[in-house]
Amino acid sequence: MKYSCDAKRFLSKGFVIFLCFIIFSVSGFAQNASNNSDSDTALFYDSHFHLTNYIQEGITVQKFLQVMSNKVPRSTLFGIPLQQQWAYENTGDYAPSYYLQTDAPLYYYSFTDAYIAMQYRSLTKEQQARFDPMITGFNPTDMYAADHIRRVLLTFPGVFEGIGEFTIHKEFVSPKIAGETASLMNPALDSIFSFASEVGLVILIHNDIDAPFPKPGQPPYQAKQLGDLFRRHPDATIIWAHCGLGRIVRPVKDQLTIIDQALSDPALKHVCIDISWDEVAKYLVRTPQTTKATADLINKYPDRFLFGTDEVAPTDQEKYLKVYNMYKPLLAQLTPSTRQKLLKGNYARLFDAARIKVRAWEKLHANDPQIAPPPTPPSGD
Repeated sequence: MKYSCDAKRFLSKGFVIFLCFIIFSVSGFAQNASNNSDSDTALFYDSHFHLTNYIQEGITVQKFLQVMSNKVPRSTLFGIPLQQQWAYENTGDYAPSYYLQTDAPLYYYSFTDAYIAMQYRSLTKEQQARFDPMITGFNPTDMYAADHIRRVLLTFPGVFEGIGEFTIHKEFVSPKIAGETASLMNPALDSIFSFASEVGLVILIHNDIDAPFPKPGQPPYQAKQLGDLFRRHPDATIIWAHCGLGRIVRPVKDQLTIIDQALSDPALKHVCIDISWDEVAKYLVRTPQTTKATADLINKYPDRFLFGTDEVAPTDQEKYLKVYNMYKPLLAQLTPSTRQKLLKGNYARLFDAARIKVRAWEKLHANDPQIAPPPTPPSGD
């Protein structure tokens, strides 16, 4: 078949357009495939990750991206709100890096929030989309704590989506913190929860379910206080870290029954639980019986549990994936739908909603003063 010069030019132009369409389509498909690659390669989203340790050291967020690789497309990002003091009269030239290595006190370290914010801001937009930073550097006994959270949001808009992990009762840690002892009944904590509810921040709280080494028959009073706190704030989005377990805080008698009753309570429908930390995994998968009982509970409430590592500044992927590998016997007993929700779905649901709510709050309050004026003193002497 013969073509005129005009027809040839038309066909040539049409071919170029068609070729460009194919290139852009393939490129778009590749980008979407990359964005959705977790369906093939990803293991989980991490609801509980510390970039820094108890002396505010760790790895950079760029290093963490290398550790995450294509195994973990998304993670929370926070430091530790407590600094371990190096008291020379206690340990001499030995520099402790963990709270169990010295009798010296811990103290609240607010700069952690600025550090996390700057680490996050060092990333590209695409990299930032993989992280959900959290504010931790506040003292939960301080009535000004909510002001600190507000100030951080206004100083670093577009960064944070939650608060925590912060601690109220924790084995070994709580008695070492300088100053007033934190309490679940402190009105300062209620003010924190109220403000987080207003903004839409996810709350990640660590509170042991029981005291270490309780006497036989001693009731786990902290569990009741924690339930009362949660009920006072029905509009909050709450994640209870570690199911309340710890290194030596073991499951109380009938704990799974207690959690079952709590999750079935409509007044606690806003509360989820993470199963992070290797110290927790050692209890939940200790025997075939504990593994099955835990799996049955998660299968019963598939929307209420999240996976997390609770790793602190891991330098390699093998260390980072330790907790996930510990839980493989548990994961094997979950239904496919429940497993997907535990590992990714519930995380995405909570933090996607938080992104929208917090960004809207920041936009609404963008012109507010960043530092609240002090309260007016009473008149007279």
